[in-house]
Amino acid sequence: MIPQIKPSLLTEIKHVYPSVRQFFISIKVCCESKNKKESPLKRLLDDSSTFQDVTKEYKQQWTTLPYPRGTKIRKQGDFYQMEKKDPRDASIILFPGQGTQYVGMAKDLMKFPMAKDLFELANYILGYNLLKICLEGPKETLDQTKYCQPAVMVASLAALEQLKEERPNAIANCVATAGFSLGEITALVFAGALGFERALQLVRIRAEAMQLASDAYKGGMATVMYGPDSKLSLACQKAKAWAMDKGDPLPDCKVANYLFPHCKVISGSESAIDFIEKNAKEFNLKKVRRLPVSGAFHSELMKPAVETFRKALDKSEVNDPAIRVYSNVDGKSYKNAAHIRSQLPKQIVKAVKWEQLLHTVYERNSGEYFPRTFEVGPGTSLKTILNQVNAKAAEHCYTVKA
Repeated sequence: MIPQIKPSLLTEIKHVYPSVRQFFISIKVCCESKNKKESPLKRLLDDSSTFQDVTKEYKQQWTTLPYPRGTKIRKQGDFYQMEKKDPRDASIILFPGQGTQYVGMAKDLMKFPMAKDLFELANYILGYNLLKICLEGPKETLDQTKYCQPAVMVASLAALEQLKEERPNAIANCVATAGFSLGEITALVFAGALGFERALQLVRIRAEAMQLASDAYKGGMATVMYGPDSKLSLACQKAKAWAMDKGDPLPDCKVANYLFPHCKVISGSESAIDFIEKNAKEFNLKKVRRLPVSGAFHSELMKPAVETFRKALDKSEVNDPAIRVYSNVDGKSYKNAAHIRSQLPKQIVKAVKWEQLLHTVYERNSGEYFPRTFEVGPGTSLKTILNQVNAKAAEHCYTVKA
């Protein structure tokens, strides 16, 4: 039973500390509400968040409301909850990057008129027969950065035509997109942030600038498999110091790609990569496999290409993306066109945080469904990585191979 508080008792404690005084006022409010249907506890909680219990009768000089005059007071718990859509009706599209190319890609896409038109337009913009290089090679030519990057981008966009034909709802219900390294530009084209013609020119500039940087400073990349007891960070520090002692003009060794747990790609000076290959056991690295690439991508050795690409991007029209596009630099979605302009050039020297990006995209509460995912472009590497990061999301991942 709630005890009765005499009005005289409140008068007696008017000179006591305000906090104690406020406590008795709250008890009084509770007592006055006991005969009402509304729960006294609920009323106290509501009023405590709005300062409505500070009435004219008890208002003193030491009380100051935290809200500007005229502010509409919102009770605790009053909020608007957006209607949640069934994720099974949504889709996410991923685009691959450099290294997924192969001679003969896009051959099966030529039956789609729009795909063929894309390659014809690309041939005109680039000034050489890109389709012929994709279909016939030779491999040594296709693997060159200046040819490989435009080829992968155009082939990925051409593969969208097959997806439109076979699963039109996958395009209509797409809520987010992302691309691995070069594939991020493909994703921006798909999201309407960049036009195809200008994006292809940007890719050509990016590829040629990176090719020149590779020719100027010899570097390499390697995939590293490691365990909890491995010392990959220390290995990179030692390798960079070794490269500096060897006289490398731009000594560097760093993580270039975060792929999935216990697997990363490192990039840096050729002597630094050699050091890690030869001393893998010293740092408890399980496996180090050299990649057949012409340069140290996503490292400081690519710094000369950044400014060239930035200047070209500054002269390009960039729009706010129509759907969410996730950045490789930090794994978060782009806010607007200005954010794209500032962030995209950094991607050339920054690590591809693909694992972090996948965690952001596929974060779900326990028991919730996952959207369908489509890997569109040459290869199936992105589905393989997704399976290592989030096996449940990978169960709903499909490949549309270029």
